[in-house]
Amino acid sequence: MDRSIQDIARLAGTTSRTLRHYDDIGLLHPSRIGHNGYRYYDESSLVRLQRILLLRELGLGLVQIGDVIDRETDETDALTTHLALLRQEQDRLARQIASVEHTIEALRGGERPMAENMFDGFDHTQYKDEVEERWGKDAYARSDAWWRSMSADDRAQWQERVSRLSSDWTDAAARGVSPDSDEAQALAKRHVEWLSDIPGTPAGDGGNLKAYVTGLGDMYVADPRFGKNYGGVEGAAFVRDALRAYADANL
Repeated sequence: MDRSIQDIARLAGTTSRTLRHYDDIGLLHPSRIGHNGYRYYDESSLVRLQRILLLRELGLGLVQIGDVIDRETDETDALTTHLALLRQEQDRLARQIASVEHTIEALRGGERPMAENMFDGFDHTQYKDEVEERWGKDAYARSDAWWRSMSADDRAQWQERVSRLSSDWTDAAARGVSPDSDEAQALAKRHVEWLSDIPGTPAGDGGNLKAYVTGLGDMYVADPRFGKNYGGVEGAAFVRDALRAYADANL
């Protein structure tokens, strides 16, 4: 059984225009076109559309989405992997919600929030494997020990610093700021200073800072988990280019 383009647009929360654009660029073809010129989609097309929408939420651009779907041809395996990522994110968000609810209830009751409950779900270990693979287990162990040695107030200030930096990057990218502008370079300087405050990494240990900074910029673009911190692939590319310009001029 197939469905019309209008029906699919309504079910998927998108528009017929978007689906026609996906067809035009070769990302999602209809299963057939009726004698009236209407596009119709079968179950296989719907599965492909679901994958497209899931990858869009991760911040990937349409070209990258096409590359991923064409490369990962086993739809069941691809969706199973994505489901595991969604469940991890669901668990993290549920823990954050409970953490914030705890803080609100304590404040409303005139009590002091318990620091042990305030930061559940704000998981600094989520990139453990990447850190160990790129810079070794000692690098992760040292940065983890540094994090755990912080007081609750220190952690809150650090997370606020990270959040503010990410927000400023996203805002600048959305406004079309040039990567080599004074504004972008000031953000890059803040970014490098932030990285340099983390022990156990090349930035914190006096290693090859230029290679480290430019390598991170490339990773922000390649990995959608990082890219979403800067508004998606386009924002991550802006951060990468700004960091590269800063590194070439100053490191």
